Amino acid sequence: MPFPSEPDDAPVPGARNAPEYSVSEVSGAIKRTLEDRFGLIRVRGELGRVTRAASGHLYADLKDAGAVLSGVMWKGSAARLSFRPEEGMEVIATGRVSTFAGTSKYQMIMERLEPAGVGALLAQLEDRRKRLLAEGLFDEARKRALPYLPAVIGVVTSPTGAVIRDILHRLGERFPVHVLVWPVLVQGEKAATQVSAAITGFNALAPGGPVPRPDLLIVARGGGSIEDLWAFNEEVVVRAAAASTIPLISAVGHETDTTLIDFASDLRAPTPTAAAEKAVPVRLELLAWLDELAGRQTRSLLGRLESGSLRLGALTSRLPRADSLLAPPRQRLDLAELRLAPALRSAVSLRQTRLAAVSGRLRPDVLATTQARAAERLAGLDQRRMTAFAGLLRVEAGQAEARRETLTRLDQRLAEAMRQAMARRTDRLAGQFALLQAVSHTATLARGYAIVRDANGGLVRDVAGARAARKLAISFADGIVPVVTGDGRPVQASLFE
Repeated sequence: MPFPSEPDDAPVPGARNAPEYSVSEVSGAIKRTLEDRFGLIRVRGELGRVTRAASGHLYADLKDAGAVLSGVMWKGSAARLSFRPEEGMEVIATGRVSTFAGTSKYQMIMERLEPAGVGALLAQLEDRRKRLLAEGLFDEARKRALPYLPAVIGVVTSPTGAVIRDILHRLGERFPVHVLVWPVLVQGEKAATQVSAAITGFNALAPGGPVPRPDLLIVARGGGSIEDLWAFNEEVVVRAAAASTIPLISAVGHETDTTLIDFASDLRAPTPTAAAEKAVPVRLELLAWLDELAGRQTRSLLGRLESGSLRLGALTSRLPRADSLLAPPRQRLDLAELRLAPALRSAVSLRQTRLAAVSGRLRPDVLATTQARAAERLAGLDQRRMTAFAGLLRVEAGQAEARRETLTRLDQRLAEAMRQAMARRTDRLAGQFALLQAVSHTATLARGYAIVRDANGGLVRDVAGARAARKLAISFADGIVPVVTGDGRPVQASLFE
């Protein structure tokens, strides 16, 4: 209901008869007036206080040098924003002016909100870039080398766009690997939160778990305006990319587009397809390279074998022949064999001479004399034993029985020891006598041999010695026959034939 317009100082005739309105009616009339007058307007101003309620509604003040206009954007419109409103940003708000009866305040219902120009966004982007650069998030020392052949690749992008199809197609062409896709929004106010959560989620996967941990991450989005790509300029996305322990490739927009995630990532690709090309090598090129390496290895081995064979032939030609190496040892062996037979004969002759000398001293009468002496000594020892035993019997009566038993045992042990000693000596003498009989010259003489001695008792060993001696003594097994050579002329050998 419109109100009549009258001067403020004009008298109000019949004020008591004026109609009465309720507070709600007045507020509704003001609301309709403002909405009719300002039904669709565009307001340019600087964002002051910016608040997002738990319900999703966005509250922001638009201000300039002279006034402040309160504004509200309902959650449906706020969810479609392509950037995050921040205090100090110059924007253009599109909507209508209305009132809020609860506080008697007017406000602007904003249906759209956009930056006041690309220049303002770029200025904000540059300020943010400088601040993050000062923190060291863009340092080259933080960047990691990409794995040469990742087994698992994680892709953060929209699951319905052409980007994921291009990446999968190019990976399949070059080198098929296991790909994990984390679906996110790539535009709008919630896009930044989802992208940062995806990067953090991939890094949180445990190695060897049910979901394989990626060896490489790709954050991808197609081209668009700076407003469309603004989610990848958000600080939360940049920090998540810088904190990623998995090497990360950023592929946001086209080749001319640049976002802050490009500076924080380990590698920037101009397009999503280029990111897939940088992620894996070409399988056919690898196979060709392996074939080339195998061929080089084969040629190298054959070359080394051929070179070794030539060297072996050259070294073999310088080696002496086996006959020349074995000739000196063979000659030394022949000389040793020639010296061995005379040496053996000389050693045998020497041993026979020594045996003959010893056998002359070991006659049967000598053995008998030795046994008689041993028997006399044993008889003397036995007499001493009996004397000692008789003396021990004269001990005290109290100790006689004990000592008698002790002496009896000792006597038995002594008698046994003497018997054993006598037996051992008898056996030893018998063995020596048997050995003497075996090696004695008398046994040799009994077999038909004889010993020839000269007048001095020396052995005559050869014909020359026999001719030189005038008198000879020939010993047989049963006696000695003296022989006189006469005139010393030898007996004719034919007489013995």
